[in-house]
Amino acid sequence: MEDRIVIVDYDPTWPEQFQRLGTRLREALGPLALRIDHIGSTSVPGLAAKPILDVQISVTSLEPVSTYQPGLESAGFRWQADNPERTKRYFREAAGPRIHIHVRAAGSWSEQFALLMRDYLRAQPDEAARYAALKRELAGRLGGDRHAYTDAKDPFIWALMARANTWTQATGWMPGSSDC
Repeated sequence: MEDRIVIVDYDPTWPEQFQRLGTRLREALGPLALRIDHIGSTSVPGLAAKPILDVQISVTSLEPVSTYQPGLESAGFRWQADNPERTKRYFREAAGPRIHIHVRAAGSWSEQFALLMRDYLRAQPDEAARYAALKRELAGRLGGDRHAYTDAKDPFIWALMARANTWTQATGWMPGSSDC
């Protein structure tokens, strides 16, 4: 089945792929993109993942979409207007599902959530290993049902983020500078 979820071992070329993409996005968006960050599992060294690069672009405001949509379209991405998630605007690579663009408001909870999860998993390899094991198990069991797969990860992610919150208090974590 083409839509089956596949989890692969970490690919050491993912950071290079992101840097090329980030440069392309920076050229297309200029100062409209306050931050361009590699997020999601492919952004965590050693973490098994779906082979899809997730990119977060932080903008001043989500509306109007017409502010940043032309730049993203010129870079080869299409707005997924039917995406039900209201805390972001979602764009996908026109030629396939290999790249997902998440546009979020700078300073928003959803922007910070993605950065914290990434940074916490980077700093805690044991947590990343547990997350990888869960993803592999769920993909094997629920790999044909994306919604069930995502929903089944939620309890783990919320518990992980509670531990990440404790970690922020111990380390003074703040988001670093933009990746691109």
